[in-house]
Amino acid sequence: MTLSNGVTELIPEAHIESVQSVPPFKITDPQPVRRLSGADPVGLGVLRQCLHILLYYTKVTQDDSGWLHAGWIKESLSRALLEQPLFAGRLREGAIELGELVIVANDCGVRLIHSRTPMTMSEFLAYKDSMEDAEANLVFWNDIDEQNPRYSPLFYVQVTNFQCGGTSVGISCSVLLADLLFKENFLKKWANIHNLLLSDKSLPVTPFYTFPHVEKKGSSPKSIFVSNPGKKCGKIMIFNVTVGNVDSENDDALQFCAEEAESKFGVGKFFVKINNSGSGIMVENFRKGGLAKPKLSGIAEAGWDDFGAKEVEFREGNKPACVSYWVGLISGGLVMAMPSSADQEGASELVKVIVTVPN
Repeated sequence: MTLSNGVTELIPEAHIESVQSVPPFKITDPQPVRRLSGADPVGLGVLRQCLHILLYYTKVTQDDSGWLHAGWIKESLSRALLEQPLFAGRLREGAIELGELVIVANDCGVRLIHSRTPMTMSEFLAYKDSMEDAEANLVFWNDIDEQNPRYSPLFYVQVTNFQCGGTSVGISCSVLLADLLFKENFLKKWANIHNLLLSDKSLPVTPFYTFPHVEKKGSSPKSIFVSNPGKKCGKIMIFNVTVGNVDSENDDALQFCAEEAESKFGVGKFFVKINNSGSGIMVENFRKGGLAKPKLSGIAEAGWDDFGAKEVEFREGNKPACVSYWVGLISGGLVMAMPSSADQEGASELVKVIVTVPN
């Protein structure tokens, strides 16, 4: 809620037009598996947490409807998932005696939501600066079911059309897979595939997955597909850490990053550490013992811009007018360590550490 000329105004909710599942373009065989291990990964609450990325794009051509854009998004996403099929996978039980979970790339699909809002993009952007949780309308997320997670998507995309013809693309990704977005430059690769499809003269002008003439009766699909998007309930700091400072035996660098974030934003109740390496994810309580030593070398504050989302063009030459990132549904603190992007200069020597402190 915000005030304008003394009048209380509410941002209209985005109306959902359609909800679809997007599997990889071809069957994934063999199916990659990623192990989730730790003392109590479910009890630590990581299944309820996700990373949100929201990109805003102005309208490019007069004849480009929102339905066409959403249709091409689905076409390109299905092909991009060939390179990263884990986003279309689901959680399964692993070694029962160890209480282990695994993420299996079983082609169940990413959930794609197409919505519209009666506001123009400029109106919305003006509102969001004064209403912290306004952007929750433009992303979709449903918590992973902790008792039976096998049916819960791990990745959502919401394409929202503004009244002016602009579009937002909202990505909601489980924190268990967040490193794959950055390390493999998934968004950039997806956008490149999207532009190749648009320039392919052998393809029809209208994508196969477009339903602009479907008559809608009754309630919006929103009454069926419930979203509980993560609001901006945490403050974030990002660090570049030399790879030699981050390993399974030494948490000094991660402790330093957490303490720097706490000194800036306030003390967190507790921290959960997610360490991504190879085919496995280690989730554990992160106990800060305090550092009785001077500042460690090889640690520097970084920012979201390092991840390159501002360069993601779903229409060639049309960079995002604005990009937002946040980690939602934070009950305690979160420390995520992940390798830097393969395209980033010196990436082999750096680890990105993202620290979230709850408000």
